[in-house]
Amino acid sequence: MKQKRDLFLCITCLLIAFLLTLADGRSNDEALAARIAPEILRFHVLANSNSTQDQNLKLKVRTMLLNSIYEDLGENASLDDTKTYIRSHESILEKKAENYMKNLGFNYPAHMELTDCYFPTKTYGDMVFPCGTYEAVRVKIGEGKGHNWWCVLYPPLCFTDSSYAVVPDTSKEILRHSIDESDYLKLRKEPVKIHVKLKVLDLLPVNKKTAISQNPQ
Repeated sequence: MKQKRDLFLCITCLLIAFLLTLADGRSNDEALAARIAPEILRFHVLANSNSTQDQNLKLKVRTMLLNSIYEDLGENASLDDTKTYIRSHESILEKKAENYMKNLGFNYPAHMELTDCYFPTKTYGDMVFPCGTYEAVRVKIGEGKGHNWWCVLYPPLCFTDSSYAVVPDTSKEILRHSIDESDYLKLRKEPVKIHVKLKVLDLLPVNKKTAISQNPQ
């Protein structure tokens, strides 16, 4: 009985420690996100549904809108320029998206707005943006009930080609000069890998440990 109780306590302690580590990591990520969010504008596109057609359409609309936005803004647009452009062109971009979809055979409405959204941790090239709340350009296609797609609109980190894995140096420099240097380095830092060494096997009878080692799953 004592051996079973010790085993149960050991497993419980390990689970608690693991959950606390995860919670602390998420808290740190959200704190970092809160510090850098004022200098970042994200882009969020919601598909009408999860059907193959609607998901493919989402990516086509995404590419069309990004190309249009970046072409109109030019290379030297600031964060304020980008937000001002979006606010003054929301209805124009919505109509453009709707006409584009009609030409593809879809009669969906498009809704665009600047809003605050919670984003999970996301990697763009060699930069990792922590989970947290960011201001975003949110595009809803039709009912907006399908899987979404997101990127960073400013600084320009929106890659329509998923195989492209290098963040432009110009975008890195914009970000470096916009946020605290230590926070910038955290964005480029490799995610910390947590190694939990389980000692449960030490509490098991020898014959069980042997059986486990001989039959790994």
